[in-house]
Amino acid sequence: MKHSRVSLFTAGLFLALHFTVLLAFVTGVSWTYLAIALASYYVRMFAVTAGYHRYFAHRAFKTGRAFQFVLAVLAQSSVQKGVLWWASNHRHHHRYSDQPEDIHSPARKGFWWSHIGWILATDHEETRLSSIKDFARYPELVWLNRFHLVPALVGAALLFALGGLPLLVWGGLIPTVALWHGTFFINSLTHIVGKRRYLTTDMSRNSFLLAIVCCGEGWHNNHHFHQNTANQGWFWWEVDFTYYALRVLSWVGLVSDLRLPSEETKLAFTRYTDAQRAQLQVESRYGMFLPQPAAPAPEPGLMTPATSP
Repeated sequence: MKHSRVSLFTAGLFLALHFTVLLAFVTGVSWTYLAIALASYYVRMFAVTAGYHRYFAHRAFKTGRAFQFVLAVLAQSSVQKGVLWWASNHRHHHRYSDQPEDIHSPARKGFWWSHIGWILATDHEETRLSSIKDFARYPELVWLNRFHLVPALVGAALLFALGGLPLLVWGGLIPTVALWHGTFFINSLTHIVGKRRYLTTDMSRNSFLLAIVCCGEGWHNNHHFHQNTANQGWFWWEVDFTYYALRVLSWVGLVSDLRLPSEETKLAFTRYTDAQRAQLQVESRYGMFLPQPAAPAPEPGLMTPATSP
């Protein structure tokens, strides 16, 4: 499949925003600024992972209409386009993961395309509304999706009003650039770096380091094995900040019905044959450099997990 054409305007703006981090030389650096940047990064990373990903794309828990709007607004402050656009493209990714139809597979188009290129492509600007009908029925989400820069622009204005250039730089610009690459690493590196515990039709992998950077999203092989769970770290040592926060929110009633994998699902790898274990070792070592078989056609429905619980 040929690469799509990248929008030079969008790519230029994207690159220019990276240079705004140099304003740190103007504001100076302090422990307070670093703490603000870290807080801004992780609060909005939670909104992306819990909101965009686990709720809107996978419906891994339930919440009310008001809080789903809050999640969407916070996630869109990360400047990763609209909530419906993000979730619909992610559903498409799971249907065709690492197959020719996958729009951001490093196995098919290389690291840089999966990391950055696809999101700048003109072919992928429209929202796949047919894949997100369940949330496209909410007019407030449709409005947010259409005017997806509003939360980020309002947030930037508030930061500047409250703390001038230093707060804008350390609370907005620097963590936003970090958020981009933290999120994009899940599309790119978690299909290249890490270990495979479960056999799936793609090259998804688990990475402790990326789980720390991305609030638990680094347990990507777990996720591709069984997609619709509120937790992606399935064992006690698999750190998952997003799930911990969702548990706290469930205690106060903001979210409910957190979907978890069964013990049978989690321990499926213990029932693999010697040949299957050998296949996993080869895939962990060579990954995307192995020729990939065509995935079976997905069953009709909202989402089709690679393996049912």
